[in-house]
Amino acid sequence: MYLRPVSPTQTQNRTRLKLAALEPEPGTYVLVLFARTNGLVWIGRLGRLRLQSGFYVYVGSALGSGGVRARLAHHLKASSRPHWHIDYLRRHTLLEEVWYCHDRVSREHYWAQRLGTQARASIPLAGFGSSDCRCVSHLYFFPNRPSRNAFSRSLRDSCQRHPQVRFWKD
Repeated sequence: MYLRPVSPTQTQNRTRLKLAALEPEPGTYVLVLFARTNGLVWIGRLGRLRLQSGFYVYVGSALGSGGVRARLAHHLKASSRPHWHIDYLRRHTLLEEVWYCHDRVSREHYWAQRLGTQARASIPLAGFGSSDCRCVSHLYFFPNRPSRNAFSRSLRDSCQRHPQVRFWKD
């Protein structure tokens, strides 16, 4: 049985004001999503994802016009015509927080690799968000909220010149 989309409960005006405070710079980002229920979700051509209650962490980059701010504006609303794999999943999850850095260099593949080394990380669907690269996935599942501090520390320890990771929460 497939799940129905989650209805948005966030206040639109507050979200827009907080989002406007972000710089429209290019960068890499992580969406920390929460799923309340179990069920099947259709992810476009990729197929079915067996959704579990817990946290889904998606890595992406936004190097074009508007940068991270514009990409987050897209991800904050449920897409009526999904384009990317994450658009399908967003309809069934709640956005908990965003981890990001501003940089003209895409770090999404490196971040995806580092996320995979975090405690209790698993890949819920191979190929998710990574159909245009050699990564196994850009989506990871965690039964409990992943630690943004542990992730940030992992990046700093493995890459001395890594830009500061910032956090955004609605």
